[in-house]
Order: sequence, then structure tokens, then C-alpha cells
Amino acid sequence: MITVKPFNALRPACELVEKCAALPYDVMSSSEAREMVKDNPYSFLRIDRAEINLEKGIDIYSDVVYNTAKEMLEKFESDGIYINDEKKRYYFYRQIMGEQSQTGIVGCASIDDYLENRIKKHEFTRADKELDRIRHVDTCSAHTGPIFLAYKNSVALDEIINEETKKAPLYDFVAEDGVRHTVWTTSNDEVDKKIESAFASLDALYIADGHHRCASAVKVGVKRRKENPSYNGSEEFNYFLSVIFPASTLKILDYNRLLKDLNGHRVEDFLKILEEKIGTLTEYKGEGQYRPEKKHTVGIYVGKKWYKLEFYKELCSSSKAVERLDCAILQKYLLSDILGIGDPRTDKRIDFAGGIRGLKYLEERCNKDMKMAISMYPTSLDDLMAVADDGDVMPPKSTWFEPKLRSGLLIHKI
Repeated sequence: MITVKPFNALRPACELVEKCAALPYDVMSSSEAREMVKDNPYSFLRIDRAEINLEKGIDIYSDVVYNTAKEMLEKFESDGIYINDEKKRYYFYRQIMGEQSQTGIVGCASIDDYLENRIKKHEFTRADKELDRIRHVDTCSAHTGPIFLAYKNSVALDEIINEETKKAPLYDFVAEDGVRHTVWTTSNDEVDKKIESAFASLDALYIADGHHRCASAVKVGVKRRKENPSYNGSEEFNYFLSVIFPASTLKILDYNRLLKDLNGHRVEDFLKILEEKIGTLTEYKGEGQYRPEKKHTVGIYVGKKWYKLEFYKELCSSSKAVERLDCAILQKYLLSDILGIGDPRTDKRIDFAGGIRGLKYLEERCNKDMKMAISMYPTSLDDLMAVADDGDVMPPKSTWFEPKLRSGLLIHKI
């Protein structure tokens, strides 16, 4: 049984929503954030990355940064930039990027569902990244960035989404990157009850993106439970802001690899090793870059040529879902065994490029500061959920979701 509650959203005034909504805090640097908001006093980055309101060079983890975030949030509310919805409701959030369209339900998921593994994870988190968001959420007393969740199958939820999004939206705008964002709210209490009941019939939700934000929100909730030992479970800190999508509508992009060297191997020797130990290697004779067409196939760009590498079947036959992932096979047999890269999270010889950058970017990097690139076939949602169901963790940089959820559209105050 999954618990997802409606909430009183703090949200931008309609005429300012396009200026307020911002990309997630963790997809840009401080300097990039400063540049992005220089002509926009309403950007939510002024709360999510509050150091941009202060002098350059400030420690972004200092107390003054978190206190500034709180002050800016309060100012946005007192100045009428943000308004509070009086009625607790669910919301619907649609994103359209090119041909990709996805619509999710915005509500507040239960920290107990997370703690008891009904909200399933597929990534490890880093303590330093958690601590930053813990302090931000706790100081602001608000969840400012939603968690990206998915559900497997629910005809009831799908039908509600379809019906409710036929109505007039609260917001509808195209952001500077060309992604269209549309938000609706539920129309009556009966719809809210149907949504809550439909979620209650599910056995699990899955974190698609936002593991650090999710872990941080849960830890703030646990902290506040300790500070309020008489809590009864209805308090807002027992829930965290989420956008919950049907898994069937989501698309994972490729997450590609770049290598600084071949671990001492000459190109011709390296290619022979690939054929001997990894799979069938074929030089790509087509135009442009080689993009893998199926699972267990990767592209290799080295020596200014593209190759198609099909993994040998015996490398892909594990009974464990996580060990059948292309990124896991690649890590074990190529990156670790041949190139000597044991921990891709810390090794400086490897870099990663989300599929949104395109494969031409891989060639450009190899002509600049890298020796080899690997183009990946995207991990599927089914694979992600199978790994999570097994209680396993995916290798680093396994998934890249686009479009990114905008922060500052709907805020949950705790």
C-alpha cells in the first residue's frame, strides 16, 4: 500500500511562472547559475542556489547561504511572487520535449514508504550531497525540488490523468530550452479521493531521478520526528514532494563514457583485446557517429573511427538483473579488467556525457582531451525497476532522464 497525499502548494503567480521556474540546482555550477539569473530577479535559483545572491567566492555550504535561501523564499511569498493555495489538492505536471511527452501526478509521498522500501531505490547516495539538501530543506522548512518517481501499472491513475488534463491548466509555457511545461490541479474532492485510493492499491513506487533530494527529505522528516516526539503522522514533515509518472511514458537517454587513455595499449592492440575478451567488433562505415541499436551493443570511437561492439552472450547471461546491464558488463570486463578503472565515481581517467549532448560531442572531446569514447544503448525502465525490485544498486551513471523537472513550480512547506 502506497500513501500519496494532496497538499497546499506554494506556487508562482500565474504571470510570473515562466520567470520563476528553474532547472534543478544540481545541473549547473554556481557561476553558471549566476549567469542564468543575472537579468531575472524572480528565478527560483535565487532560493535553490542562494549563494548567487551573495558575493562571489563565498563558501556555498556556509550558514549564511542557507539562511539567505530561507529569507528569499519568505520574501517571494510576502511580495506576492508566490501564492499559497488554501485547499489541499493534487496537481498534474506535463512536459513535452520534441516528441517526448510525459504527464505525472504531483503529490506528497510518505517517508515511511521510503524507509520501509516501498519506494524503491537504484542508486547509492553521497553523504556530502545529502547534507547540503538536508540543511536547505530544514532551514527553508520546504521541499523546493520535487522527486521524480514512477509507477508500473495503474489503469485508474492513467484514466484520471487523461480526464483531468482535458481541462484548463493553471500554467502553460515553453521554457528557454524549448521544453513545454503545463500544470493542472484536481477539480474536486471526489477526484482527490480517487487518486489517493489508486495509489493505495499499488505495492511500490520507483525513484527515477532525485535520489539525493529524496534521501535528504526523508532525513529531515526523521529529524523532525525526533524533535517532536508527540507527532501523529499527519504533519507535513512526514511527506515529501514528488511528481509520479507512469513508467510506460518515460524515456531514459544514453549515458556515454569518455576515457583519457587506453591503459598503455596501442589502438590496434586494444581493438584486438576487445575482440578476444568482450565481443564481436565491426568498423562502422555509415555516416556520422555510431549509435547502438539494441541492448548489449556499444559504440567505440578510437583512432578517429567508430566501431560496433556486440558483447559475447556469455557476458550477458547472469541471473541477476543488475549484472545484465550494459553499463555493468562494460564496467566489469572493459573498464576494470582491461583499462584498470575500478571505481568510475572517483577515477579521473573517465568522464561521462548525458545523451542530451549528442554523439558529436564525444568526437569533439576525443579530438580535444580524451582518447576514446563509448556510446551506450539506453537503460530501459524495465531494467531499472528489475534492479530495484532485486534490492540491488545500478552502476554509477546508468541513466539520464530528460526533460528535467523544473523547480519552483510547486513547493511543499513543512
